Amino acid sequence: MTSTIGILLGGLAIFLMGLGLLGTLLGVRGGLAGFSSTEIGLVMGGYYLGYILGTLLGPTLVRRVGHIRAFVFFAALATAAALACGLWVYPWAWLPLRVLNGSAVVGVYMVVESWLNSQTENRDRGRVFGIYMMTTLLALALGQFLTLAADPVALDLFVVAALLLVISVLPIAATRLREPLLETGTAFGLRRLLTISPLGTAGALGSGLLTGVFWGMTPAFAHALAMPSVDIAWLMFLTILGGVLLQWPVGLLSDRMDRRVVLVTVIGLTALAASVVTAIVMGGTHGLLTMGFVYGGLMFPIYSLAVSHTNDHLQAGEVLGATRGLLMVYGVGAIAGPFLAGTAMDLFGPPAVPGLAAFSAFALLLYGLYRMTRRRPPATGQQGANVPLVRTTPVVLEMYPGSESADTKPEATPRI
Repeated sequence: MTSTIGILLGGLAIFLMGLGLLGTLLGVRGGLAGFSSTEIGLVMGGYYLGYILGTLLGPTLVRRVGHIRAFVFFAALATAAALACGLWVYPWAWLPLRVLNGSAVVGVYMVVESWLNSQTENRDRGRVFGIYMMTTLLALALGQFLTLAADPVALDLFVVAALLLVISVLPIAATRLREPLLETGTAFGLRRLLTISPLGTAGALGSGLLTGVFWGMTPAFAHALAMPSVDIAWLMFLTILGGVLLQWPVGLLSDRMDRRVVLVTVIGLTALAASVVTAIVMGGTHGLLTMGFVYGGLMFPIYSLAVSHTNDHLQAGEVLGATRGLLMVYGVGAIAGPFLAGTAMDLFGPPAVPGLAAFSAFALLLYGLYRMTRRRPPATGQQGANVPLVRTTPVVLEMYPGSESADTKPEATPRI
């Protein structure tokens, strides 16, 4: 692994720590400002709308101005949006700012992923891919503890988030590298995805809803339970940590047996874990942190399993296009999740947030069991390897050694 890859991952880690801080801060600050849960859910869902827009529009900007200028542009946009959220604490102001923030984040991911791909030699792709996935989740997790640095009512934490977002530019801007080409294809249409893999498509949608609820509403949910700031930080951190630790073993298990069985089992256990969280919340908060870890370990792998299950039914050359389509489906679920959870919390109180997650996972479980009666599974030996994805952009799959794109990539671009 070259020093260039270290620089790129370092810059991204700083950016994501600021992003992790900002996401949690907005949920807590919105609650302190008297936003309704529905308003908070709508605002947080706006992030994923921006994510979809950025996926569609971002590549054009990157190709036009180059990777370094594009990274600076996206980081500056995210910084301005963070500061503006601190200055204008109103739902109608936060919604468009969150859309801009989501667009900026997906742009940063695109720049870093395509650059990492060009700088990674074929023999190192698996290792770099794993380090990238781990860096992404751990940076977001560590950013949670920065919420303890100051009073969330003041502007200070918004400034801290903005500082991290803009400081991330420094290592990237200081590089002297040949910039790679950003190749993006066309996503599959929904009808094509449903034809190829109804369960994979439904899994991506359900995963988007569940993770959208987690990222968008957990801070507001915890604040409504009167949890202290340190416990909110630990709840977010442990839930993410669960996802970090269980992604790989769950994926390896799915490579050794019918992947649908693993996917449906994980979905069922997610529904059970969310139900336990609902019961805990109805009686207090004792045990919530432990169950957060369990829930995260089960909930986060669903997207990877859904993508890998879909890939098991694809023809050569279709993986990247299908992954782009699944990311769009995921985004639709992630937009709806926070809004539905916020509305439910306004109507029924904090237990409605894990209750909605449990209901959604249970519905997905029933559909998965139904689909298992409609199609025979591929032979275990014919399944592809599970790709332990964090939802970023489809560009990251080009870094994975098993994708058709990686197989045709040239050796790393030389330094100049």
